[in-house]
Amino acid sequence: MPAGVLLARETEQVTLRLSTISIAVAFLLGWIAIILARRARERIELTIGRAGGASTARVGRLLGILGVLLAITAALAVGFWGLLTLFAD
Repeated sequence: MPAGVLLARETEQVTLRLSTISIAVAFLLGWIAIILARRARERIELTIGRAGGASTARVGRLLGILGVLLAITAALAVGFWGLLTLFAD
């Protein structure tokens, strides 16, 4: 998401509206991280902890949740920005 905003700020080819695609990408990647962390924890439980990687799965889940929450926050911010610009005209 920061890369999309930076591109919108520094180049004229990318607008702020176009950079909102990065919000959808962040949301999707966050959900994928959460799903993969769940699979990893299931594999760890299946092997009774011998597979290792419990802390890695925990960190992956945490980062996935953080990505989803940041994407939701950014989507709300862009939504309110859109409402403000709509009613300002």
